[in-house]
Amino acid sequence: MSRQLRLDLNRPASHARQDFVVGPSNAQAVAALDAWPAWHGGCLALVGPKGCGKSHLAQDWAASANAILLHAQAPELDQAHGRPVLVEDVDQGFDDEALFHLINMAGREGGGLLVTAQTPPAAWTARLPDLRSRLNALPVALIEAPDDEVLEGVLRKFFRERNIRPPNEVLPYLLRRMERSIPAARDLVEKLDEAADAEQRPISRALARRFFDDDTENLDLFDD
Repeated sequence: MSRQLRLDLNRPASHARQDFVVGPSNAQAVAALDAWPAWHGGCLALVGPKGCGKSHLAQDWAASANAILLHAQAPELDQAHGRPVLVEDVDQGFDDEALFHLINMAGREGGGLLVTAQTPPAAWTARLPDLRSRLNALPVALIEAPDDEVLEGVLRKFFRERNIRPPNEVLPYLLRRMERSIPAARDLVEKLDEAADAEQRPISRALARRFFDDDTENLDLFDD
């Protein structure tokens, strides 16, 4: 049976906690975020590689804590008084004095500060000696690269969002070969769905194998 006309399934990414897959690689970070507002000094640095789910957790925290999102390089400090703050990708560059003040304000009533980065605070460059000492003491929640449990969970989620139920042997095959990141999992599911639609057949291990075996950009993936 040919497939129906494809629906536009490009949806905004959900940052709801129920859509976050918890596994050994991120369980400690999830527990640290859930300890809010009992963070030491009101601060926490959420650290992990690109594509591990930092932004998902950070945005969920921001929603639940009614936090505001500030830009690391040009934060508007007047907005941060008396309320929690989220600053993402701090290790990509930040205003030293502003970050120093945000850390100081985090411990005050109604305050709080969550920052995300790919590297730990001790590795960030800081010109202010006082900021350097605060960064060295900043509590850290580490997310590792997604493990198989997390990747399988997100693959199932992305397939489910497209109303696809792949055969049982497909997921283990994908896990052994795919790039180890959540964005890569989303991209893989999207491309497999498009490939299956082009051939008018269900997703299978054979289709996935040809997908991974294709090393040439202009090669027709589905030629016999």
